Amino acid sequence: MSNLIIIEENNLILTLRMNRPEKRNALTTTMYSDLAEAFQRFENDKTLRVLVLLGHDDVFTGGNDISDFLNAPPDKSSPAASFLSAISTAKKPVIAGVRGPAIGIGTTMLLHCDLVFASEDALFQMPFVQLGLVPEAASSLLLPQLIGHQKAAELFMLGRTFDAGEALDMGLVNEVTEPERLQAVTMERANQLAQMPPEAVRQTKALLKSQSETVTERMDKEIRIVEDRLASPEAKEAFTAFLDKRPPDFSKFD
Repeated sequence: MSNLIIIEENNLILTLRMNRPEKRNALTTTMYSDLAEAFQRFENDKTLRVLVLLGHDDVFTGGNDISDFLNAPPDKSSPAASFLSAISTAKKPVIAGVRGPAIGIGTTMLLHCDLVFASEDALFQMPFVQLGLVPEAASSLLLPQLIGHQKAAELFMLGRTFDAGEALDMGLVNEVTEPERLQAVTMERANQLAQMPPEAVRQTKALLKSQSETVTERMDKEIRIVEDRLASPEAKEAFTAFLDKRPPDFSKFD
């Protein structure tokens, strides 16, 4: 593990901070490898409930390091592919806090996060076409679903930069904060999520991510899960705490 990704573990939360500010946090093969390894640890460690992705004080990430990208082009077995697979299939919640530029993969990775918070100075851009490339990270599927074909075509084909306010309006981010409050707000939401019943959170995420069913099939699936959840220790603790007029304690669950 390099020092290009700073890893911190605290109160059920694993925080990954990209740490290459002199290169605008441009992502290298080594950094992708570290991120993929950290995600695997997150998924396998029952004591961890939420993963938080952060950049530096003045930049989230400038995207791929071009020199590294050309020297080691990504393929299905590359560290970049491993990272994208990990973030897109994570069963536990993933939160991002974006300050400053989030270019290329810096924007498309957000489509796989469950919550995204941005500072007022955040800037987003996906300049794939300008580089003779096409969108990655399934963003050509996910972004049109989020904002519609024409708007997605504008952002992809013209590569236009957009700010935090526009990202909020289109639903890419949940909340915009002052730059100096971004980390505190992001960690506050992560802590709130970490205190929720973990299995209920994981199953809710799985439902939100699943898109292959009809409305009727989804309702049937939800009913089956609700039946199981009502008999679960997490639900029993939640209902008992409500009746006892006390805060629920989900710390004993994993």
